[in-house]
Amino acid sequence: MPPFRTVHLDHVVLRVKDLEASKTFYQDVIGASFERELPEFGLYQLRIGAALIDLVPINSPMGQQGGGPLAPEGKNLDHFAIRIDPFDLDELKQHLAAFNIEPSEVGIRYGAEGNGPSIYIPDPDGNLVELKGPPRDTV
Repeated sequence: MPPFRTVHLDHVVLRVKDLEASKTFYQDVIGASFERELPEFGLYQLRIGAALIDLVPINSPMGQQGGGPLAPEGKNLDHFAIRIDPFDLDELKQHLAAFNIEPSEVGIRYGAEGNGPSIYIPDPDGNLVELKGPPRDTV
C-alpha cells in the first residue's frame, strides 16, 4: 500500500489543435469556468468542480513536449468522465444540439459513485467526454 490515500481526480491535461474551439467546447458546452492562463507555457486552465482541465495547444512550449500533432487514428486518451447533476436527457440533447453535437446513446455505466446514466460526446480534438449523472440503485 502506498503511504497516501487517493482523494479525487485533480486535473486532466489535453493537447489541443485549436485552443479557441476547445475553450468554447469546455466553457460553453460543458460549463467549465476559467481558472487562469499562463501564455508563456501555452497553458489555459478551466475548472469543473474540484478538478481542472488544462488545455495546451500542440504548437505551444508545453504542447511541443508531447510530440507531433494529434493523429486522427491514434488516441492519447480513451475518455474521461465529468459528473453532472441533474442528468435530464431531453435538456442535455437540446443543449448539445445547439452546438451541433450528437451524443451517444444513454447507458447505465459504473463510475466513482456507482452505476448511473451517462452519454459520450466528442470534444473538438476527438477526445471522448463522458457526461455522468448521479448514481442509481439499479444496474
